[in-house]
Amino acid sequence: MAACIANSRSETSSTDPFTLDSSKCQISTRCRTQLCRLNLSNLVSGKTSNWGGNKVSNSSKTTLHDEDEDGLWLKIQEEALHDLEQEPILFKYYYSSILSHVSLESALASHLAMKLSNAHIASDALMEVFLSVFHEDHEVRRAIREDLKAVRERDPACISYVHCLLNFKGFLACQAHRVAHKLWSQGRAVTALLIQSRISEVFAVDIHPGAKIGRGILLDHATGIVIGETAVIGDNVTILHNVTLGGTGKVSGDRHPKIGDGVLIGAGTKVLGSIRIGEGAKIGAGSVVLKEVPPKTTAVGNPARLVEGEEKLVI
Repeated sequence: MAACIANSRSETSSTDPFTLDSSKCQISTRCRTQLCRLNLSNLVSGKTSNWGGNKVSNSSKTTLHDEDEDGLWLKIQEEALHDLEQEPILFKYYYSSILSHVSLESALASHLAMKLSNAHIASDALMEVFLSVFHEDHEVRRAIREDLKAVRERDPACISYVHCLLNFKGFLACQAHRVAHKLWSQGRAVTALLIQSRISEVFAVDIHPGAKIGRGILLDHATGIVIGETAVIGDNVTILHNVTLGGTGKVSGDRHPKIGDGVLIGAGTKVLGSIRIGEGAKIGAGSVVLKEVPPKTTAVGNPARLVEGEEKLVI
């Protein structure tokens, strides 16, 4: 990999696989192949790749067994290279965000750390926290991939996996929450709550680290989503912006909604109390739900009522 990245401190020759002229920045077939098949053996042995002084260090390595031959990660790299052919000005950003990393986990940890760091919380420290969770929890790694696929398949505004990974704040907030939830379950409440706070400040998404979230999640637009501590969300759930899964304010303990697999919750909906939204149910935009919604039914309105027939749902 090191051989196919031009060093910015040396002159660019005609044999360089990257022509760093801003009007060209052509990517050779040889370098495309090498970048799309990152040499894991070099990284495991402790070697690093260098472009413009940036290094892939041992701290960002991810040895993930079944993810070693990760087809989705290769697809992301291919998309990144394709984007660079169209927009060479993005080379440095794409290299540091994607192409310099050995795995999806490393790239995601680095990107989240940069997004959530501030003057008092170092990105390096956050990256170590994210990577440690990704290393030890196979279910989190699996959920990351299923969330990426869910966004790509179910959101028509998503043009690529790279687009989701770098730009979709709903996806990023969800993955940062997965780390916070892991820390919460380990008794590391202070760090978990810190991450929750930064997610809220940066992405305008407030998910308590105690909330349990399944796989294949799409937080569409995501702005204004609030999910309480005892909420449980199943797999393949779609939640639009400005949705609250909250309590009624009258009880403590288990006080938040339980959302079944495959549920769709429209924009501006409030689901309040420890009630169940059944598998495959749909809730229309702006609804206020205070009672259980049976599986495979549609509820709309304030207070929400079940809809019969073929009435079109507004989300």
